[in-house]
Amino acid sequence: MEILACRRPVLVSILKNRKLIKRCNTYNHVQQRSMSNIMLRRMDRNLLFKRNPQLSRHFAMMRILSSVLKLRYLVIGSAVGGGVSVSKKYQEWKDSLPDLSWLEDVFPNNDIANTIQTSLKSIMDSMQDINFAKIVEDVSPIVTKAATPNSKDYKRKLEISQQELIEIQLRYQKELEKLEKENKELRKILLLEKNHKMNMRKVKKSLIDMYSELLDELNDYDSNYQTQDHLPRVIVIGDQSSGKTSVLEMIAQARIFPRGAGEMMTRAPVKVTLSEGPYHVAQFKDSAREFDLTKESELAELRKEVEVRMKNTVSRGNSVSNEVISMTVRGPGLQRMVLVDLPGIISSVTQGMAPDTRECIRQMTTAYMSNPNAIILCIQDGSVDAERSNVTDLVSQIDPHGRRTILVLTKVDLAEKNMANADRVNKILSGSLFPMKALGYFAVITGKGSQNDSIDSIKEYEEKFFRNSKLFKDSIGISSQLTTRNLSMAVSDCFWKMVRETVEQQADSFKATRYNLETEWKNNFPRYLELDRDELFEKARGEVLNEVVNLSLVSVKDWEEKLNAELWNGISHYIIENVYLPAGYSVNQTNSTASFNTMVDIKLKQWAEEQLPRKSINIGWAVLKDMFKTMFEENQNQKLQASDEILETLKTAVIDEALTRHSWEDKALEMLRVIQLNTLEDRCIKDKHNWDQAAQFLINTLEHNLKVTDGLLKEMVGPSNYEKWFYWQSSTADQTKRNNIKYELENLLHSNPNHSNLLSKDEQITISNNLKQKNGTPYELDDIWQTWYLVYRRHYFKIALENAQNIKKQFYHYQESNGLQNEYYDIEMFWRITRMIKVTANVLRQQITNRELRRLHKELKEVLDEYSQNNEIKCKLLTGRRVTLVEELNKVKQIQEKLEDFIQALNKEK
Repeated sequence: MEILACRRPVLVSILKNRKLIKRCNTYNHVQQRSMSNIMLRRMDRNLLFKRNPQLSRHFAMMRILSSVLKLRYLVIGSAVGGGVSVSKKYQEWKDSLPDLSWLEDVFPNNDIANTIQTSLKSIMDSMQDINFAKIVEDVSPIVTKAATPNSKDYKRKLEISQQELIEIQLRYQKELEKLEKENKELRKILLLEKNHKMNMRKVKKSLIDMYSELLDELNDYDSNYQTQDHLPRVIVIGDQSSGKTSVLEMIAQARIFPRGAGEMMTRAPVKVTLSEGPYHVAQFKDSAREFDLTKESELAELRKEVEVRMKNTVSRGNSVSNEVISMTVRGPGLQRMVLVDLPGIISSVTQGMAPDTRECIRQMTTAYMSNPNAIILCIQDGSVDAERSNVTDLVSQIDPHGRRTILVLTKVDLAEKNMANADRVNKILSGSLFPMKALGYFAVITGKGSQNDSIDSIKEYEEKFFRNSKLFKDSIGISSQLTTRNLSMAVSDCFWKMVRETVEQQADSFKATRYNLETEWKNNFPRYLELDRDELFEKARGEVLNEVVNLSLVSVKDWEEKLNAELWNGISHYIIENVYLPAGYSVNQTNSTASFNTMVDIKLKQWAEEQLPRKSINIGWAVLKDMFKTMFEENQNQKLQASDEILETLKTAVIDEALTRHSWEDKALEMLRVIQLNTLEDRCIKDKHNWDQAAQFLINTLEHNLKVTDGLLKEMVGPSNYEKWFYWQSSTADQTKRNNIKYELENLLHSNPNHSNLLSKDEQITISNNLKQKNGTPYELDDIWQTWYLVYRRHYFKIALENAQNIKKQFYHYQESNGLQNEYYDIEMFWRITRMIKVTANVLRQQITNRELRRLHKELKEVLDEYSQNNEIKCKLLTGRRVTLVEELNKVKQIQEKLEDFIQALNKEK
């Protein structure tokens, strides 16, 4: 692992943001100079290190170990190129080692200096044990006898060389593992120190975090990867239960996913962003909580949360989902990359699964692999026959040349237990068994047989297995293809290589897309600002709230005229049918006008106590609603040329919703009841103006009701003789019958104009007999009674109208009598009604302007606030190409900016 080996470029990238290292970079040129250059500037270095002794110890140790650990490349080169060049390189390296006596000046703590000296000495001793001359001596005959590979000496010496090379590899591997463990602790200390410094100032996102956010943006922009999102990510695919998720967990160094015995657990894509950090933690994209992966309790909570999120993404009736679950895992020594874990490929659908589950998984996997820059991490179960694999054929179809595929063979320990053929396993790792091609082939172990095994115990088991494995002990040159550590390093290197190769192309693609969208906007919407849904909503918010302000500018006269008209329309039916006519009919029955006032007083008081206040408030609310909508429509018509038509649907919906929610203030009801009762008790008309108003109101009411009654009666009896002759109209049989009844009833009223509104039984029988004698057909009593109702009603309205016209001129006579004469009963009643309507309208108008408008304004704000948080409503009410074009343009701009920032950060790191 290059980070654990502590190569100079990695060390410099970790420490380059620290101010104290700037001077060290200036003087020492860490990436290009040897340790001897540091000694030439010891005075400046000592001055720097005196400011931070802890940093100086860590820095010096890392630099020394970095130089020492170059030996792994030399050892591998010696195995391939021959012992002579290795011996020379070793001698040159040994001679170039610096004098370490200066460590005593740099490290006051002798324990640290002794540790470094001891580590170096142990490595040099190990290297001295290697007999380079013997290797040269043994390898040279092999080369010279290559033409006769069947000779006994060839085979014997080849076996000896292979055995010695394996022993060298094992010895060197142990030394590396020992140093890597020490290096990991030092790395953690450095990261903690860096993290502390970063917290002291503005936190800057890491490169991999920037890339992960960029992928999230692209995923929202184009989830199908068909046109835009071609940035690399590592796609982890494999057959179900092939160890696919376990490989990802080994790379992340934590058991972060739920698991089941043979059951499909991965039901949705899980995007895992791996990055380096001082603490081993995991965090979901949409959550601020960090799970400590070193604690088993929090690991269990994390797995449960992943399982819950997967179930929430799956809709009813489906078994898998395309919705991505994004999480970040940080920890010391983690390779930086982005992996996507997909549901495993299944061969058949079992009970409880949706019928289309198999096809949905294949379509999802194909869609992710279709990204031309996605790295396909193809997981193959090494414990089963290769011919049973489903995933390899699918990968071969998508990536036939293997330019972005890495094959991972899992469960090789089980393959050894099952007495697998070593040649067959080696053929898989060499790429000669499968028809599919790949960039690399790896063998890993991701478990010991129990779900509760820790990652560290599995890693130890894996390293021990590959050291002692019978399947791999005779294989030369494949050590770098074993263990998940080597796999993660190779995948990370491939990932960042592809990122550097494709990110510029992706940025150019978005530049072209942005240009096309901007051109479309200029051509189609040149007069408008580029406002997205949120900005358009805020614009509509201001216009809607201004409508309430405009409503407050309505004059008092307009309010009261509207309220007067609507109040009378709302109560006129009750006044005529339940108060005026019953009281008037009683006068005809009793021939006493005193009974009129008595009945009117009783009915009006009862009505004012029970129904009138609530009825008046409902009318006032209807007037407010109607006035608001009328003014809104008028204002829109006046501003039609300058208004934004795309906002009309939204504004109308907001106003309707606010008006629906609005209710009149409760305490206004009781106040209005008291005022109306007091007003109706006053029947004295004090001046001629009020007298004329009441008289005219009475006359208009009687004329209106007489007209309505005439219309109903005409509809009942049919056209008149005049209309029949001149307009060629005809009557139905029923209308003719009713017309005959009407004629008899009018004769009855003509003979007795003061007849009561009731028709006695004898009179009904008499009229029925008369009609039967004249027309020869019987007449029903119900028909006579229904016709009588309208005939008498018209008769009464005619008489009342004549009296009202006469009374209108008698104000002075009424004034001289002080209102004691009873013949003015009807005009007094309508005066009381008129005054009650006027006072009620005034009270309602004050309530509207002083209270209800403010409450309506508040409710409009509440509706707007609710709608502003509901994207579904905004998308429904704000539609059209103008809106979608702006959103696409803004999204492309945002992605382009993130791409440019990422490219800039990537270039700085490089």
